[in-house]
Amino acid sequence: GVMASSAGCEHYARSCLLKAPCCGKLYVCRLCHDAKENHQMDRFKVREVQCSECQTMQQAQQICQQCHVLFGEYYCNICHLFDKDKKQYHCQPCGICRIGPREKYFHCEKCNLCLALNLKGNHKCVENVSRQNCPVCMEDIHTSRIGAHILPCGHLLHRAYRCPLCMHSAWDMEDYWDQMDIEISQSPMPAEYQGVTVKIICNDCQAHCTVPFHVLGMKCSSCGSYNTAQEGGLIQQPHVSQE
Repeated sequence: GVMASSAGCEHYARSCLLKAPCCGKLYVCRLCHDAKENHQMDRFKVREVQCSECQTMQQAQQICQQCHVLFGEYYCNICHLFDKDKKQYHCQPCGICRIGPREKYFHCEKCNLCLALNLKGNHKCVENVSRQNCPVCMEDIHTSRIGAHILPCGHLLHRAYRCPLCMHSAWDMEDYWDQMDIEISQSPMPAEYQGVTVKIICNDCQAHCTVPFHVLGMKCSSCGSYNTAQEGGLIQQPHVSQE
């Protein structure tokens, strides 16, 4: 089978609709269902899918029994997750599918969560850590599609790079700032913004500086951090006319 082109939704690439076990309605995925309905779809109870190509209703499976279109490059028959191949794997103790590759992760029994291999024997365990909601956005962490970071104290936050209280960078960000340097050097601002500067305050070293304005981020000229906040509007440089 071949995947139908441009099939799916904003969340997943797939060529079928799930029949919601709760209300019997057809949705591309549980997230689309949950956004429209006043209840949540139980992914584990999905039994039937409808082919997006030939509309045949059938039991949940990876390939359409009628027209043989591939419903998803990846299919989990526990979560009924269809998607393009992102090296997913189903973790039995977590109870859900994770984005892998599997060999780069291990399931920590005490934290009860899949963690990157480099954290093996190298992190502070907090029992069932992901079963608490993210303290910043109050959303569930365990089943979230947004990655989480382990802070030095062992608690989890949804992927963020600064402390929500004091706005300091939460860990060593040097590699990330280097990445930002490269991205900014490769994305010059349009001509009308050449020479435009802006006043910023650095959340990391508290320096006030005036730096070139860039939509991707403003770099502190004192410590090199991009964890900065703009103060006031853009400052236009007087243009010297080219004689």
